Amino acid sequence: MAQDKVLIEVKNLKKYFKVGPNATLKAVDDVSFNLMKGETLGLVGESGCGKTTCGRTVMGLYPASGGQVLYNGQDIHKLHGKAKKDFTRKAQIIFQDPYASLNPRMTVGNIIGEGIDIHNLYTGQEKIDRIYKLLELVGLNKEHASRFPHEFSGGQRQRIGIARALAIEPEFIVCDEPISALDVSIQAQVVNLLIKLQRELGLTYLFIAHDLSMVKHISDRVGVMYLGTMVELASSKDLYAEPLHPYTQALLSAIPVPDVNIAKTRQRIMLEGEVPSPINPKPGCRFAPRCKYAKAACLEQIPELKEVKPGHFVACHIVK
Repeated sequence: MAQDKVLIEVKNLKKYFKVGPNATLKAVDDVSFNLMKGETLGLVGESGCGKTTCGRTVMGLYPASGGQVLYNGQDIHKLHGKAKKDFTRKAQIIFQDPYASLNPRMTVGNIIGEGIDIHNLYTGQEKIDRIYKLLELVGLNKEHASRFPHEFSGGQRQRIGIARALAIEPEFIVCDEPISALDVSIQAQVVNLLIKLQRELGLTYLFIAHDLSMVKHISDRVGVMYLGTMVELASSKDLYAEPLHPYTQALLSAIPVPDVNIAKTRQRIMLEGEVPSPINPKPGCRFAPRCKYAKAACLEQIPELKEVKPGHFVACHIVK
C-alpha cells in the first residue's frame, strides 16, 4: 500500500513532437501528479491519449519539452553523469511487447545480467546466483538462464522482462501496458505477480494500461488522460464508484460486467463526434467537441485540474 512520502512529483509536464514546419504534436500537455512511495498509480485512456509518452518522459527516456519531473526533489531531466546513472538504476521500465523488447541473440541470463554489469553490482558467482534468484522470483527456474527468448511463450517472456527490470534493485517501475500483448488467461497471472513483487520489495509503480478492470485491481489511485491532458485523478475506489468527468463516465460504462442482469440494465455511454487532432489543438477543453454537456466556456478556456472532493481532482468546467 501507499506510504506518505512523495517519491516522484510531475509538475506541468509537456512533451511535444515537431511533425511539420508549422505543426506540433502535443502528446503530453501540462500534466501534473504525485507518485507516493510504495503505491501504484494507474494511467488510463484511449489509444493515442499520451499515457505511454507520459510514462517514458517521467522516467527520462524522452526529454521533456517543458515542466519538471522531480525524483526525491531532483529534476531528472537536468541530471548528468553519475547522478543520471544513479537515477537509471532506481527507475526501470517493463515494456509492452515481450517479443520485441528482448534481444533474440542473447541468452536469458545475459539479458537479465546486462544491467548488473552496467552498474557493477555483482560479479562472478554472486552475479550468477542473483540471476537465478530473479528467475525464481518471477516464477521461472535457473535452467531457463541458458535459453534464448524464442524458446518461451509470451507470458514467460514478460516474466523475463520483469526479472530484467528488477535486476538492479529499482524502487520505481513504469509498467507500460505490460499485459496488453498477452493472452487473457495469462494477464491475471502477470498482474498478480506484480502485486506480489510490490509487497515483497516495496516497489512503486506507474501502471499504464487501457484494460480498466485490470487497472482497478492493481491501482491505489487512477489518472485518466485524454488527448495529452489529465482530466481526472482519484483513488481507485472513488473513481470507479463515482466518476465525475464525462469522459471517465463514458470509459467506465464500456467495462464488461459478468452479471447478466446488471449488464442488461446498464446504459452504455456512446461518445459522438470525431476525436480532435493533438496537432496544434484548438483552445478550450480537448473533450468539448464530444461532450454533450459542453457550454461556451468549454470551447474557450482550458479547464484546470482542481480538487472537487478530498483527493479527487477533475479538469472540467461543468463539475463544481
